[in-house]
Amino acid sequence: MKISKKDALIWFDFFSQMPEDEEISPKHEEIIYSTFAQIEAAIEHRNDTLMSKIRGLKTLENRTFFVGNESKFSKGCRSCLLGTGLGAIRKTNKCNIECKFCYNYGHLEDIPPVGEGMWEIGGTKFYEKDIDLLLSIHKKPTGVAYVYLEPFMEIEKYYSVIKKFSDAQIYQHLYTNGILATEETLKALGEAGLNEIRFNLGASNCSDKVIKNIGIAKKYIKNVGIETPMTPEFFEAFSKKKQAIFETKLDFINCAELHLNENNIDNYYGENMYISRQGYISPIWSRELTLKFMKIADEENWDLAVHDCSNYTKFARDLNLSSKEGKWFGASNYACEFSGIPFEIFFPILNDDNFQFLSEEELPDGYKPEVIEF
Repeated sequence: MKISKKDALIWFDFFSQMPEDEEISPKHEEIIYSTFAQIEAAIEHRNDTLMSKIRGLKTLENRTFFVGNESKFSKGCRSCLLGTGLGAIRKTNKCNIECKFCYNYGHLEDIPPVGEGMWEIGGTKFYEKDIDLLLSIHKKPTGVAYVYLEPFMEIEKYYSVIKKFSDAQIYQHLYTNGILATEETLKALGEAGLNEIRFNLGASNCSDKVIKNIGIAKKYIKNVGIETPMTPEFFEAFSKKKQAIFETKLDFINCAELHLNENNIDNYYGENMYISRQGYISPIWSRELTLKFMKIADEENWDLAVHDCSNYTKFARDLNLSSKEGKWFGASNYACEFSGIPFEIFFPILNDDNFQFLSEEELPDGYKPEVIEF
């Protein structure tokens, strides 16, 4: 069933007005999923066209796309997509800034602490002294990542834990916005054995201070890169600071397709959205900008790797992780992050005369908008 944009808009307007306690029928679900598929097919067609224009486009075993120097492709990403997944290590529940694309937007003061002297690894709480026990029992992962807001809020607590995992020869990377980093703390991370650090350069709008810290990090940490949700603001700011960023000698840029949740979606109200495989909801411009960014990188022969960390990549990541965990065939944690379908966020794209479905068909009897009872 290839619903028309006109019919899809009528139905979505109806669904948005339904009482929250009223169940969506299977017939209604067919209409919803047909609409999602129509939007997604058009988006994929547009993205395929952009990708066809990138001469040096490469894949990592068909799990993701990138351009540039393959030797500089993030080893943390390889662990995530090809290895035993990416073990998340959480400690810090605070951040020094609030970004409109943050998944915790508006709730940064509500993030529960991990616990005094404790670390969250694999969803379990550990004291630092317990890590030796963990390493003696569990099979070592190919990589771990320090996540959960801004580690430089209390970075001195990280050194000894990083040293433990380094001694165990486990690849480690850490995320930061880079604003609070100093030469002293970056040097200490390198000496502790951190293998890779990723700067969310979009969080500071490509500030000169963070760009300088990227260069400092490269003196002490082997693999240094940028990982930022691709937004129009980042695309524009990067273009203005491009030469200074290249002078840091960074290794990679991970362009994350921005996906939204109930916390941050209002910051992008009115943008054209799509839903990928009935899972992540994203503004359509995010991956389009990434592909345009990669085309520029390829044509200008940037001496680094630029990675298209898209919703497709996230889907492949979760499949790889479930496979390595021995879950059943096809198992994945990839899913929609909304408790209910936010129908109204698809109004802009369904109202956009410049966005057309690839093909449309008349709805079968029983599915036409005429059956709606308001």
